[in-house]
Amino acid sequence: MGINKQSDVESNLQIGPTDQGMVRIYVASGKMEIPMDFDPDEADEIAEELKTAAIAVRALKGK
Repeated sequence: MGINKQSDVESNLQIGPTDQGMVRIYVASGKMEIPMDFDPDEADEIAEELKTAAIAVRALKGK
């Protein structure tokens, strides 16, 4: 499945710190659970990528 392909799959997304000093992105859908741990610098990079994508979408929509 590509990034532009729409899906009707529902999932739950949680983001927070772990007791090991990592930032966890946790995705759950049906019986599948995907915990992804990142050090704080990697989490900052992901946050910047999200912000950049949001800015790009707003520019496409003219907002």
